[in-house]
Amino acid sequence: MSNLPNCPECNSEYTYEDRSLFICPECAHEWSTELEASSEDVKVVKDANGNILQDGDSVTVIKDLKVKGSSSVLKIGTKVKNIRLVDGDHNIDCKIDGFGAMKLKSEFVKKN
Repeated sequence: MSNLPNCPECNSEYTYEDRSLFICPECAHEWSTELEASSEDVKVVKDANGNILQDGDSVTVIKDLKVKGSSSVLKIGTKVKNIRLVDGDHNIDCKIDGFGAMKLKSEFVKKN
């Protein structure tokens, strides 16, 4: 039989190929396999304001954050340079002057 993918919208098995697009005759959804493969590989990380973050960006902390395992607090307005994006719950890896290596959540920072 055919090895065409099912429609991602309605899960119909009656999809057909037209040049570089797959088309579903039941719901009229069109999609490209190249775009799906590339969008799945790239994870978009956004700051508290919705700006897209990238490796090497500088950010500012927007909330006082308790440092786990320490009695110190990371104060609001702390500037962090040269961030690195990683997978996981804490998706920013960085070094902060006076604190050392840390992991931050992107929802508590804004892009400079």
